[in-house]
Amino acid sequence: MFFKNYSDTTHFELMVRLIRAFDSQDFSDTVNRIPVEMRPRDGDHSRCCVYRDRAILKYRLMALLGFGIEEEEDEMVPLSRYAELSLSRQSAPNPVLTVIDEACNGCVRTRYEATNACRGCLTHACVDVCPKGAVKLVNGKSIIDPDRCVQCGKCMDVCPYHAIVRIPIPCEESCPTGAISKMSNSKETIDYDKCIFCGKCLAACPFNAILERSQLVDVIREMAEGKRVTALVAPAIVGETPSTMGQLVGALKAAGFSHVFEVASGADKTAAFEADEFVERMEEGSPFMTSSCCPAYTECVEKHLPELKPFVSDTRTPMHYTAQTAKEEAPDDVTVFIGPCVAKRKEASDDPFVDHVLTFRELRALLAARNIEILQCEDTDFDLAGLAEGRGFPVSGGVTEGIKAYIGERAAIEPVAVNGLDKRSVKKLKSYAKKCPGNFVEIMGCEGGCIAGPSGVEPGKKAGRKLQAFLKESPRGIKG
Repeated sequence: MFFKNYSDTTHFELMVRLIRAFDSQDFSDTVNRIPVEMRPRDGDHSRCCVYRDRAILKYRLMALLGFGIEEEEDEMVPLSRYAELSLSRQSAPNPVLTVIDEACNGCVRTRYEATNACRGCLTHACVDVCPKGAVKLVNGKSIIDPDRCVQCGKCMDVCPYHAIVRIPIPCEESCPTGAISKMSNSKETIDYDKCIFCGKCLAACPFNAILERSQLVDVIREMAEGKRVTALVAPAIVGETPSTMGQLVGALKAAGFSHVFEVASGADKTAAFEADEFVERMEEGSPFMTSSCCPAYTECVEKHLPELKPFVSDTRTPMHYTAQTAKEEAPDDVTVFIGPCVAKRKEASDDPFVDHVLTFRELRALLAARNIEILQCEDTDFDLAGLAEGRGFPVSGGVTEGIKAYIGERAAIEPVAVNGLDKRSVKKLKSYAKKCPGNFVEIMGCEGGCIAGPSGVEPGKKAGRKLQAFLKESPRGIKG
């Protein structure tokens, strides 16, 4: 993330303004005026002119209203029209990501470049090592021909002055599966046949040109219609709030949620069911089993690692079990998962028990827009609480520890951790289908675990420390 305080960012301000516009007397007209109010003609602007700033703000608001920028057919359609359409939408926006081509800086293709640190040394090792003759000395300095360069990096490796650098495209560099790339117009596009919805491109883009298609309006509309809306709060929330969990529950109810369920309760079920499944598979002679609670990983298996599919646990995710419990208790209630994960939007679109997904960032905006000071809220109990085993799921190693607790002495577990999905770890996972170094593989899409998810706010390490402190105070389901 490229900000010190998320509350100060433009995107946060847009979310707050959008929610307040909904709470006003004239939603569509108020939304229509937001870009002009934020970028008045005689005010500051961050792009070439105030009008381009306004255009980009419009597209950001379209994404917050749940629309893909790629769907725009007529630039003259005002924001007020999109606001009206968002109020009549019956299903969650899909696909879950969109790219604002106006905000994309049009980064040059990934390339190697000789900087002014080049001393024009007599050994000219960079010239000699290049297999394609792409490096030449011009006026005593190395020049790299991008049309000949095959990006092997050999010139950079041999330069004694470290004068040759690799200039990457952040979003493409971060994608584990090569799902985002440049089109002929030099703008980035996402190939959803490859995308695993990990959100790494979104987190990596320094221009914030890649956005989630929000369901904020869908959620607050359901509240305004008088429906009972149940918040399903991911256990990673512990690292995001300065308050007690009781104050968080109080704040959520003040914001309009009727019930608050801790998704750690579903994680307790996942741990117990996955433990039983592991014991059964080991008894049947299976060489290993992998976890299944990270939707980015299971999406990766479906699209890129089919050889691993027989080894993926059949146990459902904590979100699924928590939402199922909520629907069994009150079938007509609206269920809203709240977490740090982009891939949960995709998972929720395929799960009949989950109606909507909000991120931790959107939750912060909702509380700010409705002037709810979380530290001033009264402690309120969860309507469904979890145990330590499930509450530990959002940190790397937490899933393994939860499952080990439920396995007990029934089977020997030899855990392997894949702490974050990237190009290297995807390749490593592929090799596990032939030979796995253990018998249980825990996969976290984000390095450090869900606490470092792309739609969170607090740094992963800081959030992890808060979670570990919370776990020490949490009741355990398995005494050990």
